[in-house]
Amino acid sequence: MFRFENPEYFYFLLIIPISVALFVVGRIIREKMLARFGEKSLLSRLMPDYSNVRPILKLILWNIAMIILTIAMANPQIGTKLVKAKQKGIDMMICLDVSNSMLAEDVKPNRLENAKLAIRKLVEQLQGDRIGIIVFAGKAYIQLPITSDYAAAEMFINNINTRLIPTQGTALAQAISMAKASLQSETRSKAIILITDGEDHEGDVLTEAEKAAAEGIRIYTIGIGTPEGSPIPIVNEKGEITGYKKDAQGNTIITRLDEITLQKVASTGQGIYIRAQNTNQALRKIFEEINKLEKTEFDTQLFSEYESWYPYFLWIAFVLLVLEMLIPARKSHWAKRINLFGQ
Repeated sequence: MFRFENPEYFYFLLIIPISVALFVVGRIIREKMLARFGEKSLLSRLMPDYSNVRPILKLILWNIAMIILTIAMANPQIGTKLVKAKQKGIDMMICLDVSNSMLAEDVKPNRLENAKLAIRKLVEQLQGDRIGIIVFAGKAYIQLPITSDYAAAEMFINNINTRLIPTQGTALAQAISMAKASLQSETRSKAIILITDGEDHEGDVLTEAEKAAAEGIRIYTIGIGTPEGSPIPIVNEKGEITGYKKDAQGNTIITRLDEITLQKVASTGQGIYIRAQNTNQALRKIFEEINKLEKTEFDTQLFSEYESWYPYFLWIAFVLLVLEMLIPARKSHWAKRINLFGQ
């Protein structure tokens, strides 16, 4: 297994565009200043040692060295020893609504982003539990099969958006059915967490909830939004709001939380319903309820030892930095004879 021990160091890569921008600005300013003293052909004869290529080459070497040095600080590691371990936990599938109504801003910054933040915080608390993610709108899809790889879960959560499913609607029944099929394991305690505004649901959702309850799967529902509702923003590819959805008569569409359906689903699924004024707090309450369920011991495979590769990257970065320092910014007399860089 490959991983970076300290991925937060990749923020240092922001140095690269900054250095390039400063270099370009510096070159432009220098050219303007030289232009005041005369024509280029004359200045090139007056400054025979000046090189156009060498500063660019030095910048390229320096930037490559910075990239490799950043990788070294992030410490790339490869798992070298796979061991079997016993863990206790619960299997849970999170079903997240990604229909356009989840862009409504009655919960800040909007319903979907608020829910994603809460799910990320939930993943941070997991210890031994397995988690999967299903996204749904007019159709449901498995975004993440059930796993104990929490790093992968966070990555998939970050990539969730309303463009994942072009078909609009709220396929609660299909999402529950798909989650039930994903929880076919020997683990005794299983749970489905449904996060949605519940509006315009499709299919016989209560029948699917009954089927899940018959298999010992509890369903917990979180209603995100407000009964008063909010307009549905129209968002462009840059994430900017360009307007609000309207009906055929030109009236602004208001999306409202459907609590009655979600309460019935939770009751049928032997779980609880919570309205999320704060999605993080709601998810924490439900997780506390789930933690009361019996945790089952199961076998899993984990990497217990990792080999760090950062020394190799440090050496490469060191060599590149030394090479960058050895290359003079101006032509030297011996370099003129060799003519290695041409200019």
